[in-house]
Amino acid sequence: MKAIWNGTVVAESDDTVIVEGNHYFPAEALPQKYLLSSNSRTMCSWKGEARYATLFVDGDALPDAVWFYPEPTEAAAEIKGRVAFGKGVQVVE
Repeated sequence: MKAIWNGTVVAESDDTVIVEGNHYFPAEALPQKYLLSSNSRTMCSWKGEARYATLFVDGDALPDAVWFYPEPTEAAAEIKGRVAFGKGVQVVE
């Protein structure tokens, strides 16, 4: 699977986990050079607290387009150490 934004492959892996229709990539599949920190957080009743990051590619930023669960609940343990994408990021095979 590949995550593409702004014409750039920002993550690529054959090891994704699908939860609620979202592909969760291993965190190491997303180079840190494409990330800016964000203070955004949300709560999921069964996964726990999600944190967000902004994608930054070729001088353009896409706020809160990456999310992850640093300490997911036991029910969502399979997504620990993984990131997912939204907000216009294409995820394709």
